[in-house]
Amino acid sequence: MKKQLLIVDGYNMIGAWPELVSLKKAEKLEDARETLLSLLSNYAKYEGLEIIVVFDAQFVPGITQRYTKYQLQVIFTEEGETADSYIERVAGELNNALTQVTVATSDLAEQWVVFSQGALRTSARELYKAVQKTNKLISEHQEDLKFTNFRRNSPWNEAQLSDLQQKLQELSKKS
Repeated sequence: MKKQLLIVDGYNMIGAWPELVSLKKAEKLEDARETLLSLLSNYAKYEGLEIIVVFDAQFVPGITQRYTKYQLQVIFTEEGETADSYIERVAGELNNALTQVTVATSDLAEQWVVFSQGALRTSARELYKAVQKTNKLISEHQEDLKFTNFRRNSPWNEAQLSDLQQKLQELSKKS
């Protein structure tokens, strides 16, 4: 199976995800970047993806850098390079027989370029919904783990618990 690599246009997500838009409007761009990285980190770990998040250096002049944070690769492009051109170039280089690259952006021109290189695309909205769904699954899994010890010590087996739950629902409808 191919390794899944997601390349995210960071400022494109910040301009589209509701909680990040509000941080950007409040002139808290650093907080918006940090929140984006945190959300994507949980998503990457749960879904088993490698993620590269790319930001334009034009918003933070002189910060050209690469680092790893929350097990994500974070890249601020050089001052003369846009995030779009960096993503288009890297998507073409990394998309191969062993790696399936998906680019997260709502920029149509960028989508066409990555399509032509064999990479896939997801819009900012689609990625936002996927991240929300994964966060919900993580919460449900945490809740399930919290009650594992209770069930382990229960005299009832799974089938009996299911039957009891069904009876409870039936009785609740009658009242």
